[in-house]
Amino acid sequence: MNTAVGAPGERRGMSTPVRAVLVVALLYLFLTGVELLGGGFKNLGNDLVDGLFEGVSNPIGGLCVGLLATVLVQSSSVSTSVIVGLVASGVVGIDEAVPMVMGANLGTTVTNTLASLGHLRREQEFRRAFAAATIHDFFNILAVALFLPIELATGYLSRTAGWITGQVIGSSGSSFRSPLKAAVKMPAGWVEGWMVDLGARGNVKGTMMIVVGLALIFLALAFITRNMRLLVASRVEAAINRTLGAGSGVVAMLLGVVVTIAVQSSSITTSVLVPLAASGLLTLENIYPVTLGANVGTTVTALLASLATGSPAAVTVAIVHTLFNVSGIVVFYPVQRFRRVPLRLATGLAEMAARRRSAAIVYAVGMFVVLPLTGVLILR
Repeated sequence: MNTAVGAPGERRGMSTPVRAVLVVALLYLFLTGVELLGGGFKNLGNDLVDGLFEGVSNPIGGLCVGLLATVLVQSSSVSTSVIVGLVASGVVGIDEAVPMVMGANLGTTVTNTLASLGHLRREQEFRRAFAAATIHDFFNILAVALFLPIELATGYLSRTAGWITGQVIGSSGSSFRSPLKAAVKMPAGWVEGWMVDLGARGNVKGTMMIVVGLALIFLALAFITRNMRLLVASRVEAAINRTLGAGSGVVAMLLGVVVTIAVQSSSITTSVLVPLAASGLLTLENIYPVTLGANVGTTVTALLASLATGSPAAVTVAIVHTLFNVSGIVVFYPVQRFRRVPLRLATGLAEMAARRRSAAIVYAVGMFVVLPLTGVLILR
């Protein structure tokens, strides 16, 4: 009798309900790791994030500031909310804030790029996972490349958002808390409390949270893919693909919007798609519109925060974030020729990274650390 111990869920006798519970538990472990990772960066960089935004007049410098700040806190919702608060207080003007919001939108893609590295040892899985992660990167890069020059030349985003603000500024502010996000915070809080009991404070605690968060993320991802393939039959896979592909991507976009609003994080939504792509459960073409919906859904937090400030300028900046993402979808998604560009770029980079794994590391570090840090140091 074979008594070898394999990965969680690989024993033949495991029933479908038990395996489903295991996948949910692994997903919960993954999300807890994401929460710890973000919390660790906050511990290391909270003061730095506030300081980063002040005194930036160069638009490219502002773009780099927004990107770098979002990488530090692992959440565009956090960084855009900070920007909204600074605009409301008059520290940052609308013109300076718009490139920062674009950078924050781009920086949020780092989480799913890191998640894809968990599949680095398996070439086929990694190729699919890295393509699924970087399609979000390339869409946001193309959107910034198009709309930043347009905004600087015409003020399209800020002027349109300002007009919309004039129609809705009478709305009262409100607040929203996601039960799922609160549930994930519980175990993360226990781990953080344990670190405090050990005497960890400040940067030491932040570093420990990052290490533990990364360990949980990679541990969970190591087993989600294989269990998911065993759990979901091929006919169900095809049905999910058909559902996500229905309505020229509209259904998939709405799914991305709803899920992201529910968890208040586009990083969580898009990172969950990475193991689905790695296992072959979802195609790149069907994941693409979900990420676009997640881009729109993540703007809700800043919108609510801006309405709570009662500042017309803050509301305008929050609407710029939404308008930027919606405009990108309108330009790049309906026309097939344009829609295929991010797909081709992501597939090409994934093929290169699968042949030379170090290229993936160079890309992640260069894109999300070296370039924005250089921009911040030179162009502030």
